[in-house]
Amino acid sequence: MTDSQQEIARDVAAVARISAVPALLRLICQNTGMGFAAVARVTDGSWTACAVQDDIAFGLLPGGQLPVETTLCRESRAARLPVVFDHASQDPLYRDHHTPRLYKIESYISVPIVLPDGQYFGNLCAIDPRPRKVSDQRTLAMFTAFAQLIASQLDSEDRQRAFESALADERAVSELREQFIAVLGHDLRNPLAVVGATAQLMLRRRAEDLDLLRMGHGLQAATRRMSRLIDDVLDFARGRLGSGMGLALADEPDLGAALREVLTEARTAHPQDVFVDDIRIDVPARCDRARLQQLLSNLVGNAIAHGAPGRPIRVSASVEEGGLRLSVANEGEPIAAEYLPKVFEPYWRPATSTPGGGLGLGLYICAQIAKAHGGSMQVRSSAAEGTCFEAWLPVGTAR
Repeated sequence: MTDSQQEIARDVAAVARISAVPALLRLICQNTGMGFAAVARVTDGSWTACAVQDDIAFGLLPGGQLPVETTLCRESRAARLPVVFDHASQDPLYRDHHTPRLYKIESYISVPIVLPDGQYFGNLCAIDPRPRKVSDQRTLAMFTAFAQLIASQLDSEDRQRAFESALADERAVSELREQFIAVLGHDLRNPLAVVGATAQLMLRRRAEDLDLLRMGHGLQAATRRMSRLIDDVLDFARGRLGSGMGLALADEPDLGAALREVLTEARTAHPQDVFVDDIRIDVPARCDRARLQQLLSNLVGNAIAHGAPGRPIRVSASVEEGGLRLSVANEGEPIAAEYLPKVFEPYWRPATSTPGGGLGLGLYICAQIAKAHGGSMQVRSSAAEGTCFEAWLPVGTAR
């Protein structure tokens, strides 16, 4: 321990927070007849009272200090042993000692307070100007037990303080991460918005120029793809570094219409693909509409990327017994059995994937959306039946 005023004040406050200390000091005085008892913080350079029971007007209050060289606690600290005598003026060892003479005491007991990690905190001590019987084993055992209890409580206090400090640091880091994610999303979307606006301008002004028209549509498609990639990266960052997959739960009166919007967009963006839908949701649901649209969009995008060209992509959705069952199936090369457990892992893509096809976050985010709703994702794949991704979410009914 150091002797800085900050450290001394911290330790005095720590002892003050131990609710049992005042009762222990009163009990010491009652059982021994000693008029003054204290918990003292003791180092090589200072002696500080942290808690006192003063029935003899000794005049020392919590936070008060004595020159450490005038105390017997320094000797107790050096030897890490109790110092005790019943009648100083008749004790062959202490009758000529400067401490009893200076403070006019006859009886004295001081027991080390050593923390569980071996650090010396101070002493539990008691004094009186009259002779008292304190050197017996019963009294010494009581002081030793009380000193160990105080040490244990101080250790718990220190651990609690460290935990609270770590928690505050973690909260600060979490806030910093959230700010970083927000800034990252803003900085990525700004140039993307410029590209999108440029594409719109090209389509409006030069509708008769087929080459520019193709370029405009290409820019729009690239903008949509980049926007989805940014969404995926930010969702992954929030899940791993921030506050997790956030949901904005609300009563959704027509979830079926929300899912059909996703399919309408897919049909517009991929006119060469065939989509067959069977969406039968005739009850309101409590869910995050935007997240479920994102889940379906990711599953449909995966089916477009890996399904057999020209073969239908089948989308079905229904609410049964309070749960939404949503599936997207495609035909084509099945997923190898050894890969099935990996498909929902972040950044994982099969070795046969076409370069530039994506970051490998789409299915991971689908699984996280399902998990955030309290549901799950499953996949089955075979040459005979194709590949089917299915989400089950306990969306419940609107309240």
